[in-house]
Amino acid sequence: MKMVDRSTRIFLIITVTFTVLVASLSFLPQESFFSVGQLTVAVLGKYLCLATLAISIDLVWGYMGILTLGHGAFFALGGYAFGMYLMRQIGDRGVYVSELPDFMVFIGWEKFPWYWQGTEFFLYALVLVFLAPGLLAFLFGWTAFRSRVSGVYFSIISQAMTYALMLAFFLNALGFGGNNGFTDFKSILGFDIKTRGMAATLFCLSSAAMMGTYLLCRYIASSRLGLVLMAVRDNEDRVRFIGYRVERVKLFIFTLSAMLAGLAGALYVPQTGIINPNSFAPLFSIEMVICVALGGRGRLYGAVIGAVLVNYLKTSLTNLFPNAWLFVFGLLFVVVTVFLPDGVAGLFGQIKNFVKGRLHERTQDSPLGR
Repeated sequence: MKMVDRSTRIFLIITVTFTVLVASLSFLPQESFFSVGQLTVAVLGKYLCLATLAISIDLVWGYMGILTLGHGAFFALGGYAFGMYLMRQIGDRGVYVSELPDFMVFIGWEKFPWYWQGTEFFLYALVLVFLAPGLLAFLFGWTAFRSRVSGVYFSIISQAMTYALMLAFFLNALGFGGNNGFTDFKSILGFDIKTRGMAATLFCLSSAAMMGTYLLCRYIASSRLGLVLMAVRDNEDRVRFIGYRVERVKLFIFTLSAMLAGLAGALYVPQTGIINPNSFAPLFSIEMVICVALGGRGRLYGAVIGAVLVNYLKTSLTNLFPNAWLFVFGLLFVVVTVFLPDGVAGLFGQIKNFVKGRLHERTQDSPLGR
């Protein structure tokens, strides 16, 4: 078992260097040419959170062959779980000067519903970040895998799940802010959430979460369990025939992946400053799957490349050409699918093989090679 291979070492070195550089430059005076602004740090932190989500999808799709179109639901649940804690930290600093969030006061609630109890405690909220998406994934996966739902049918029902949750969270009566969701966060653990120091801290935590997720998934992929996952992907019936409980393997990986997605969502929310039902939108889950495909599925670092590249282009192009981004996104997907079937990450391998081939030809053509 070789978890820390060459690609992993390169990935970690690049990530750590990038994290230290950005965090250090964020504390320079704003008038400095090399200063990285607080908004830029927050945007980069969002990219890292989305990269973490992409890795969790790649573990399920790239290594186990299950195309899930509902991972945005787990991401959003993690975000809402931590958003509840952030809303409780506002206290009486809201518009209505009440311990209740403004949206609860507005609709006439007089106390917190039972499922909000304990969310004022950071550790309890952290448990919810993993528990909420993990429990949903376990129940959904247990039902689907036990019934041997797979292929396009699994993709459709996972998409239906996240769409149903989106509709539910739009309801004011559910107690999660309805259409507006959670916003106007003030502090985390007593520290002001809108300072440069907090932006740098959240960025570093997002980077650490992404690297931790990558290493965990790499460990699984390079272990005996990883071999079972790839065997399930390539020929599930044969794996079942030789005695493996395929349903249990799928359920474990799917639940773990959902919990990692929930962690990404929890770190995403304080950096964006909002969480609302649009995070459950099926389009978001589909975009993240496309990110994995563009980056190169089945490599993990390809998922990171795809998530960062696509979201950087999205941020840049939506500012320049608001109505053209989806066309560019679709064109990018078609081009990569046709010319780079292994994604952008596979391009590195193609370049490497090309260089090796050229060097080999020169060696054979030289007098010493004859």
